[in-house]
Amino acid sequence: MNGKTKDIAFTGIAAAIIAVCSFITIPVGAVPVTLQTFAVCLVSGILGLKRGTLSVLIYILIGALGVPVFSGFKGGIGVLLGATGGYIIGFVFTAMITGFVSDRTKKLPALMLSMALGAAICYAFGTAWFILVYTKEQMPLGKTLALCVTPFLIPDAVKITVASLLTFRLRDRLLKTQDG
Repeated sequence: MNGKTKDIAFTGIAAAIIAVCSFITIPVGAVPVTLQTFAVCLVSGILGLKRGTLSVLIYILIGALGVPVFSGFKGGIGVLLGATGGYIIGFVFTAMITGFVSDRTKKLPALMLSMALGAAICYAFGTAWFILVYTKEQMPLGKTLALCVTPFLIPDAVKITVASLLTFRLRDRLLKTQDG
């Protein structure tokens, strides 16, 4: 199999992994805890900037077209325009940051930090979108953060830790398989 074919296969599999991880959901209010963040960090850490970001974009496109790949087995443009749409769009930036760092270093702390920064940007997009779309009246920022960020800090710290450790252990093995 040539390099382009392997790139396509790895990218498609990564998009599927993100979709499968979105189905693992713990409801905690308007925004559920899922394994999407874990999957986005893992695939972009392993595949790097180009293929990792492309995987996330494919996942979002498939969901926008109506395939039920988003949390709660939902699909369609309405999900992207709904309360959690900002988080889904934020995954693109998480993938870009993580993939960029992953392409440039093999150091575990740098990888963990890039995933944490990506998650923080995802929180920012998701929270801003939640305020614009979901809240009918002005909600104090503290209350919004308590709803949209605070419940996710510990679960996301665990997901980032596991994703970075798996990336650190698997990246070279998978890419060696891909190249060889």
